[in-house]
Amino acid sequence: MNQIPEIRPGQSIELLKALHILTRDGKLNQDSRRKLKQVYHLFNFIEPLLNEVLERHEHVTLVDHGAGKSYLGFIIYDLFFKAKTAGHIYGTEFRAELVKKSRELAQQCGFERMTFLDMLVENAASAKEMPAEIDIVTALHACDTATDDAIRFGLEKNAQHMVLVPCCQAEVASVLRKHKSQSLAQTPLAEIWRHPIHTREFGSQITNVLRCLLLQSKGYQVTVTELVGWEHSMKNELIIASKSANAPRKQAKERMEQILAELNLSEMAARFMY
Repeated sequence: MNQIPEIRPGQSIELLKALHILTRDGKLNQDSRRKLKQVYHLFNFIEPLLNEVLERHEHVTLVDHGAGKSYLGFIIYDLFFKAKTAGHIYGTEFRAELVKKSRELAQQCGFERMTFLDMLVENAASAKEMPAEIDIVTALHACDTATDDAIRFGLEKNAQHMVLVPCCQAEVASVLRKHKSQSLAQTPLAEIWRHPIHTREFGSQITNVLRCLLLQSKGYQVTVTELVGWEHSMKNELIIASKSANAPRKQAKERMEQILAELNLSEMAARFMY
């Protein structure tokens, strides 16, 4: 029986120690408690999607982009995939040393159906190790345009579900900043991003709005919520997209066009409209 109430039943204590979430003597410090709470909360959203895919076929495939130390992938495998006879998790990460450590840990744990690839998210779709189609795409705190690359990957791989927690969106803010004088002369709405801190925050907000519209335009039903309480993380917006015949395709695309034109962001069209 687990001594720590935060740890889910069936979770490997040795895995949590290997991930440095638990100390060697099995203790959970405050920073690790926050980290574990985020991953478990995200798993609560992902588990029903895995089960939904499992109803259609047993070989569930999940790709975790920008995996870092692969906390999410390992915990999903331990809690869900380990008990199954089929299914595979792929993790992408551009830092080779983290990929090496994840491969070693997967081997040590006997997690044979985990593959870690040393690459940028934008290159993952063309990787020979990737299947032609993927069921679920996740990206937890994939920085700046990596979330957009994860979305593009999901679209190319015909993903049934995407679970995204964006982070550090700076590209749209830089374009808002570049055209600020022109926008202020054109519309009073530009007051929303007159000041640098507002430019940063508004740019981040608009980035996620455009991502949601892109997903809707491609036939996904989109839900946006909080991952965990704001006291645990400021990068806290969770976007869940699921393929649906009823998603508003044409209207979503038209809305994107209008927003890009209104905010002087037309040069960003290639990123959000394709």
